[in-house]
Amino acid sequence: MKVITSHMNADFDSLSSMVAARKLYPDATLVFPGSQEKTLRDFLIHSTLYLFDIAKLKEIDHRSVDTLILVDTRDKTRIGDLAKLAENPKVAVHVYDHHPDSEQDVKADLQVVRSVGATVTILISIIRERGLSLTPEEATIMMLGIYEETGSFRFSSTTVEDFEAASYLLSQGANINLVSDMLVRELTPEQVFLLNDIIKNASVYNINGIDIVITEGSTEQYVGDLAVIVHKYRDMENINAVFALFRMEDRIHIIGRSRIPEVDSGYIMSLLGGGGHKVAASSTVKEMTLPEAKERLIEILRNNVKPLWKAKDIMFFPVKSVDSQSAIGEALSVLTKYNINAMPVLSRGKVVGVITRQVAAKALFHKLAEQPVDDYMFTEFQSVGPEDSIEAVKEKIIGTNQRFLPVVEKNELKGAITRTDLLRVLEDEIAKTVLEKLEFHEKYVQRKNVRKLMEERLNEATMGKLVDMGNLADGMGFHAYLVGGFVRDLLLRIENYDIDIVIEGDGIAFAEEMVRKFHTRMRSHREFATAKVLFPDGFKIDIATARLEYYRAPAALPTVEHGSLKLDLHRRDFTINTLAISLNKNTFGELVDFFSAQRDIKEKTIRVLHSLSFVEDPTRVFRAIRFEKRFMFKIGKQTLNLIKNAVKLNFLAKMRGKRIWTELALILKEEAPEAILARLAELDLLRFISPDIVFNREKEKLFAQMHGVYQWHEFLYQGKTVDKVQFYILAIVDNMKLSDVAEFAARMEISERFRRHAMENVERLRLAMARFSQGMAGIKKSETYRLLDGLSREALLFIMAKTRSQEVKKAISNHITHHGAFRPFTTGNDLKKLGVPEGPLYKEILEDLKDAKIDLDLKTKEAESHYLETYLGERGILT
Repeated sequence: MKVITSHMNADFDSLSSMVAARKLYPDATLVFPGSQEKTLRDFLIHSTLYLFDIAKLKEIDHRSVDTLILVDTRDKTRIGDLAKLAENPKVAVHVYDHHPDSEQDVKADLQVVRSVGATVTILISIIRERGLSLTPEEATIMMLGIYEETGSFRFSSTTVEDFEAASYLLSQGANINLVSDMLVRELTPEQVFLLNDIIKNASVYNINGIDIVITEGSTEQYVGDLAVIVHKYRDMENINAVFALFRMEDRIHIIGRSRIPEVDSGYIMSLLGGGGHKVAASSTVKEMTLPEAKERLIEILRNNVKPLWKAKDIMFFPVKSVDSQSAIGEALSVLTKYNINAMPVLSRGKVVGVITRQVAAKALFHKLAEQPVDDYMFTEFQSVGPEDSIEAVKEKIIGTNQRFLPVVEKNELKGAITRTDLLRVLEDEIAKTVLEKLEFHEKYVQRKNVRKLMEERLNEATMGKLVDMGNLADGMGFHAYLVGGFVRDLLLRIENYDIDIVIEGDGIAFAEEMVRKFHTRMRSHREFATAKVLFPDGFKIDIATARLEYYRAPAALPTVEHGSLKLDLHRRDFTINTLAISLNKNTFGELVDFFSAQRDIKEKTIRVLHSLSFVEDPTRVFRAIRFEKRFMFKIGKQTLNLIKNAVKLNFLAKMRGKRIWTELALILKEEAPEAILARLAELDLLRFISPDIVFNREKEKLFAQMHGVYQWHEFLYQGKTVDKVQFYILAIVDNMKLSDVAEFAARMEISERFRRHAMENVERLRLAMARFSQGMAGIKKSETYRLLDGLSREALLFIMAKTRSQEVKKAISNHITHHGAFRPFTTGNDLKKLGVPEGPLYKEILEDLKDAKIDLDLKTKEAESHYLETYLGERGILT
C-alpha cells in the first residue's frame, strides 16, 4: 500500500501537491496527518466539485504500508503519527519538497528538492516530462497551490519555473475564476466604507436577457484597490456580471467583472477609454458626472451585450400543424398520433390560431368531430420572432399563461416553444447560479461541453472526421449531432466507435455532400431518410435525418417522419440513450440532454421515456434487461412495473419471431449472457422466446462453463473465430427435443442456412455425447475422430463445456489442435501407382488408412506405405 501525505495544518500547496503526486502514484491513498488551514478546510467542506477520496488517518493500517510519499515537507515533526512509518526500515520513503534542509528531515530513498515558489511546481514538471494528462479540476487544484504559495506571484521566492507551471496548468483548463474566488484579501476601513456604498446603491438591469448589476460609490479621498472591493462584492452576492462606478476626486473610475461569455468586460471598458480582459477590466472617465457616466455605460451595454438565449436557440422545428379548414377529429388524430398537446393552425401558410388536445377531445365528446378547426381554435395568441430574446419568450409564455408559443418570421412558421422548453432553460439558469462556485461548466449545467473528454477518448483521425462533419453542416445550414449509444458510452468511458449522426436538415443530402467533399462512399435508405457512409480507411458512420416515430398499433413497426432533434431523441428506447453532442463549430462538444440522461447514468438506472414505451415496442423489454446487466445498472421502479405489465398483457406474443430473434442474438453476444437470461427467467419473459426454454441453476452453471471454454479458446486459438450466437444457442436448446428445436427455429424465422447448420450440429453432438457417456475406455481414437469430425467449432466447444469427463475434454482439445494432421500423406495417385484398380474402393482404402494413421500413430508416408502393403495384401486387393 502506498500513502501520500503532507504536513499538519495543511494548506493549498499541500493539497495540490498531494493531488499531483497521485498522478505519479495512481494507486496511492491520500491522507492528511492532522488538521488543515481554515481556507483549505472550508474549501474541502463546501466544494462538491472535487471528489478527492481522502482517507481518514485512522483508516490507514500501518502494517500494510510499503511506500510513504511526503510532499511539501520532509520534517518528521510535522507529519504526526505517520513519522513512525518514515522511521520503519521496511517502508520506502519518497520526498518532494521546496523547503530548505533541516535537522528534522527524514531519511528518504527518493528525494526531489528544488528551490521554487511551490512544491507543486516540482511535481508538475515531472508530470509534464512523463507526458501525463490533467483534467481541468486537477489543474485548478494545482493552480490554487501555486497562487497561494507564491502570494499570487508577488513573493520574492517566486521563480520562472512557477510561472511556467502556471502557464501549463492554464493550458490544461485550470479555472482562474475559482482560484481567484478562494484567495481573497482583507479590506481596509476605507474600502469597507465603499463596499457598503455599492451594496446600498446596486440595481439589477436586464439587458438583452441577461441580469447585470450596476452600482456606484463616492468618496472625497483616494482609495486604492477598487477592484478588490468589486471582487468582494461580486463574491458576496454571487453575481455573474457587475459594473461599479466610483466618483473619486474629479474622475469616475469604472470596474467591470464578468463570469459569463455574453458580457465582455474588456470590450465594454475599451469603449469607455479603458481596457482589460473579458472577465476583468477597468476604465477612468474624465469630464463626466456620475449620472452621465452611468447612462453612457448602460447605453454601451445595451448595444454590446450578447443575448443569453434567443427564441431560435430553444425552439423546436419542424412543427406539426393543421389547416384551419380541417375537421376537429382530424386535428385530434394528429395530436394523439404525435403525442403533442398543442399545435398551430395555418391558413394559406400563416399562423391564425392554436388548437389543443383538450379542446379537440371535448369537441369530439360533444359530437363536433366534423366541425372545422377554426371554429374552436384559440385566436388570441402571442408569437415571437427567431431573434427575440429569452425575456420576450418569458413575458409571453408566463405573462399571458400561453403554453404553446409559435415562432414566426415574415408570417412564416419557423418553429415553436412550449412552456416545458422555457422551464428547462429557467431550471438551467437556477442550477447555474447555485453551482457557480462549485462546478465547472460551459454555458449551462445541462449543456456542458465534453470536447476535452472526446479528445481524451477518441483517436486523432476520428476526432478530425467529426470536426470536418461539423464544418460541413455549418456550410449547409444544418445542425449535426452525435447521438445514442456512442454518447452514452463516452460518458461511461467505454470504447465505442459505432458512430451515429443525426442531422437537423436533410441527412441524405448531407451524406451526398460528404461523398463529394471527403471522397467517401454511401448507401442510402431514402424511405427512412438514413445513409451509411464509408470512408477510404474503412471507417463507417451512420447518418440519419432527425425524425419522429409513431406506432399504429401495439408491437407494430414504427412509422417514420421528419422531426427535430428533440423529437428524434424522444423516440429512443431509454433515457440513457437520449444524449446528443453538437458537432457544429460554435457549439462543438456541447452535450444536449433533454431527458435527464446524465442523472440516470450517474444513478445507474434504466428508465423509459414514457409509459407506453413497451406497448409500442415490446422488444425494448429485452434491451432494458440487456443494458441493465451490461452496465451493472438497475431498472427503475416504474420501468420495471411497465415491463411486468407488458408481460401480463402478453404484448410480446404479438411480436414477429424475427424481431425477438434479433434481440436474443444481441443478448448472446454480450459478455455475460447468462445473467441476462436469468433475469428474463425471473420476469417470466423466456416463454415469449420459446415455451420450451428452461433456465435454471444447472443451465446457468452450463453457461458459466461455456464462458470459461470460450475464453480458453480465444486465448489459445487467436484468429480462429467462434460465433457466440451459434455457440450459446446450443445451450438454449439443450433441453429441447429435436422437433421442439425445429419448431423454435421456425418461430424465430431464422435463416435457412443458420437453421440447417444448427439442426445438424444439435443432432450430431447429441450422438457424440451419448457415445461418450458410455465411457472412453472402449472407444478407439479413430472412432472419437469420426464422432467429432464435421462438427462445427461451436459444437465442439459446447461438448467440452458440458461434459464432466476430463478424457472427453482432452480428446476435443486434441481434435481442435491436430485435426489437420490426421489427413494421410497417401493420395489416390499413390494407390494407382501401387496397381489398385480405380473406383469407389479408393475412398474406402483412404478412410481405413486415416483410421490407422490415428490409431497407430503413422507419422510419415513411409509408415503409411508399410501399413498399406500389409493392408492390401491381407484383403487380396494386390497379389
